[in-house]
Amino acid sequence: MTMHRTTRIKITELNPHLMCVLCGGYFIDATTIIECLHSFCKMCIVRYLETSKYCPICDVQVHKTKPLLNIRSDKTLQDIVYKLVPGLFKNEMKRRRDFYAEHPSVDAANGSNEDRGEVADEDKRIITDDEIISLSIEFFDQRAQQQGSTDEKQKEEVNNKRYLQCPAAMTVMHLRKFLRSKMDIPPTFQIEVMYEDEPLKDYYTLMDIAYIYTWRRNGPLPLKYRVRPSCKKMKITHPQDGVNNTNRSESDSASDKASSPAGVPSTSSPLPSPSTLVQPSQPHFTHLNNPVNGTTMTSPNRQFCFGNKVRKTALNGSSASSG
Repeated sequence: MTMHRTTRIKITELNPHLMCVLCGGYFIDATTIIECLHSFCKMCIVRYLETSKYCPICDVQVHKTKPLLNIRSDKTLQDIVYKLVPGLFKNEMKRRRDFYAEHPSVDAANGSNEDRGEVADEDKRIITDDEIISLSIEFFDQRAQQQGSTDEKQKEEVNNKRYLQCPAAMTVMHLRKFLRSKMDIPPTFQIEVMYEDEPLKDYYTLMDIAYIYTWRRNGPLPLKYRVRPSCKKMKITHPQDGVNNTNRSESDSASDKASSPAGVPSTSSPLPSPSTLVQPSQPHFTHLNNPVNGTTMTSPNRQFCFGNKVRKTALNGSSASSG
């Protein structure tokens, strides 16, 4: 299973894609040249094309005679800039209202509400990190979803809903921890937070959920949860290795018995002599390795030779005596 790693990007890293090269500020009324797809502020590019017919970035000819015909307003790019730059939309709307208040002679009747600065953040669906979002949380019952909802079931769903007010920067992981502590769910169970029937990532914030699923602010943000047993990893043995695994298990069990006091074979001495024959019926090597490591020979040369003999005999499987 691949783990999702949260990567936070600074706004300064995105500035080259959000700023106008003519004024050096963030896009306001982003406008794109259809020939090369370079974007600028609307006022900046209109003023520039009054004296030039070429793109300020790539020098592509916009139009031979009327360059203003080949520029288009880019609402999607402007919405992205407003949502990424904190406070930009609110400040821009205030600046427009102040302008028309200081210049009452300017006719703004033909413009839209946004042009006059009369659009609020809620209408534009602009959410800030410190904003408080109302949400509802309820248990996700898959069987009830499949059977359909009657009036009684709808009443039960309303009674089972819980309503919270949380900061927009709160993540799904924080919400899961809150549910676990509030309902005393043991750690052996896993909690999944969902929007409709789709599980949400732990690193999603409430602001991300509102943007991804186009929450219209016409009610609390509807979330659901379900509880599942945690899955544990299990070891899988391959059938083709059955014979080898059996031999290994037998040798392992035999070595365990040999190393334990109750499983030591009955011999006249606790350590075999160097002239003892190695029995081929014993596939484990613990019986041979222990005397080598535990012998009290005074000559290091004899101990080294004895160890080589034992290892050679064990690897080749022959029953030749050492010495």
